[in-house]
Amino acid sequence: MSEISPDVRAQIEATPLVRERPLIISDADEVLVAFMAAFETYLEDQGYYFDWSGFRLTGAVRRQSDRELLPAEEVHAALLGFYDERTEKLEPVPGAVEALDALSRRAQVVVLSNLPAAYGAARRRALAAQGMAYPLIVNEGPKGPAVRLLAGSVDAPVFFLDDSPNHLKSVADHAADVRRLHFVHDQRLAGLIGPAPDSHHRTDTWAEARAVIEDHLAAAGF
Repeated sequence: MSEISPDVRAQIEATPLVRERPLIISDADEVLVAFMAAFETYLEDQGYYFDWSGFRLTGAVRRQSDRELLPAEEVHAALLGFYDERTEKLEPVPGAVEALDALSRRAQVVVLSNLPAAYGAARRRALAAQGMAYPLIVNEGPKGPAVRLLAGSVDAPVFFLDDSPNHLKSVADHAADVRRLHFVHDQRLAGLIGPAPDSHHRTDTWAEARAVIEDHLAAAGF
């Protein structure tokens, strides 16, 4: 069984949760903030471009000058440069702020995001500035173990939203009772990823995600 790093565990244990209230655990990139469009613009500004014929970052970033793929280390450097410059400039996904504001009256909200730990503070500031000042846990690796620990802190329905089929599978493996929503804002990315077999529901909009969550909360008496 996958373990949680000490840092992630400490963040979770420092997150106050009310046992009797439902819990919504949301990814950030492509769920709360529009990552891909901003990253694509950043790449173009650096003389690169994203090749939408594939999804893996290490096999989809090319130089504009000769159309050659960037080596993995250069893609990693570009990603860090993007985090340095634009973590606090990402636009919110349409409807995210309003939907979570409404849902937070019936449930607790925690953001579980995989990004380099050094950028956690910048992401917190960005989310707060956009009206999403919810507790942020900066995770590393598969999200199932972290979701299991979070879900174990409440005796109420728990929901998990993410764009990655791998994270949805991890949650299915580690916290099977959690209701899993596959959410991908960028339609180009959604076409590359395809449906996640380990999700209960697939959606691209917060209006639909909110309705699904509210229906389950009502059915459970919350």
